[in-house]
Amino acid sequence: MQVLLANEYGFCFGVERAVEMVEEAIGAGEKVRALGPLIHNEQEMQRLAHEGVTTISDPIQIGRLETAVIRAHGVTPEVQKELEALAAKVVDATCPFVTRVQKLAARAAAEDRHVVIVGAPDHPEMIGVKGYAPDHAFIIRDESEVETLPRLRRPLVVSQTTIKSKTFFDTAEAVKSKTDDEVQIINTICSATRDRQDAARALAGMVDAFYIIGGRHSSNSVKLLGVCKEQCEKSFLIETEDEVNPDNLIGVERVGVTAGASTPKWLIDQVVKHLESIGKSLETTLAP
Repeated sequence: MQVLLANEYGFCFGVERAVEMVEEAIGAGEKVRALGPLIHNEQEMQRLAHEGVTTISDPIQIGRLETAVIRAHGVTPEVQKELEALAAKVVDATCPFVTRVQKLAARAAAEDRHVVIVGAPDHPEMIGVKGYAPDHAFIIRDESEVETLPRLRRPLVVSQTTIKSKTFFDTAEAVKSKTDDEVQIINTICSATRDRQDAARALAGMVDAFYIIGGRHSSNSVKLLGVCKEQCEKSFLIETEDEVNPDNLIGVERVGVTAGASTPKWLIDQVVKHLESIGKSLETTLAP
């Protein structure tokens, strides 16, 4: 059984940057506390916890001698100000792609324009972005929710950085029915998300089974699962190698592997080795 890795997978630039910033603070002897999970990967968060990183759920929990970390998804301006007032130091690990969306929303709001953000309303990235245009922004999941919007004033349409391109463009086109003004559409899906989806889609059509390694709360990992299922019905989202069911690999000649943007390389290596081991075991068991 061949185990094939997609051409693009694992840590994206923003996640790698966030982890490096935290490790730098740890190396400097600082007591580091992240506001919410730094990234959407439980196993990597456990590794960082062993290095001394603790997670808090509210800025009030930060101590005056501690370093507060803003996670890769970003926060609202109000939350950032609160952290700066309470902590000894604030490390802003917001992904630069997310920062771009925040700035676009803030600029449109300053011009008294409406902002339509295509994404999951309860996702931390979306909550943070809306905070930059609280009285002007609307978050909708897809084109089916466009009807819930009011009449829009010179709208800007942007997206969560990790959604599917088709969802964004279909929704942006539908938004035009809600205004008599010109609609400004800016694709803010991060390139890493697009690259991983394109690479997964290409590989999924060439294999008999596919494993996506990523957290179940990771938006980009869930989207990767959807992309792979379009080409390969036997596609599975797993967090660790323990979730691989060998029965699903009986008769499989080629298995594809990709990983979400928050999945570390050490975890990907573990899964690949485990799949290779299962392949050898099945070969021995099924040999005539």
